[in-house]
Amino acid sequence: MPFGATPQQRPDGYPTYRAGAAPGRAGSNPLLSRIDPALGPRLTALGCDLLWATTWMDEANECIAPWLGLPELPVVAWPEPAYEDELDRRDGLHWKTRPLADRAAGRPFVWVDDEITGTDRAWVAAHHPVPALLHRVDPAQGLTDADLAVLDAWLRADR
Repeated sequence: MPFGATPQQRPDGYPTYRAGAAPGRAGSNPLLSRIDPALGPRLTALGCDLLWATTWMDEANECIAPWLGLPELPVVAWPEPAYEDELDRRDGLHWKTRPLADRAAGRPFVWVDDEITGTDRAWVAAHHPVPALLHRVDPAQGLTDADLAVLDAWLRADR
């Protein structure tokens, strides 16, 4: 969901969208109107297993999935903070990095987020035994055509 742009970056504000027949709570959060509902079919067309890795937790299925026309998706259950999380933060590792690599359980995976850094990429490259794509999305733009092209190309590449 795009957010965080300055008035100079978005002088006319964010584009907003209307969802067709989004059931339930899908229309209850005003930030949802910043998400293009056409992204749902495009994400599904990537041909991979989608899951929510968000602090929205189960609300992602209640609010965002209907807005995008997605089915209910698995949700990453974030572990309670631990001592290593404090060390990770000090070293610049995102708090989602270890849990997502653990969730992938040695399989290739793609993580799309607006807070991914080189530290996260380096950690995954050093600790995850197979290829992974950590793709940073510009928080002022949200998921764009260019981002989707990168994801599609990575998913279709021979590994």
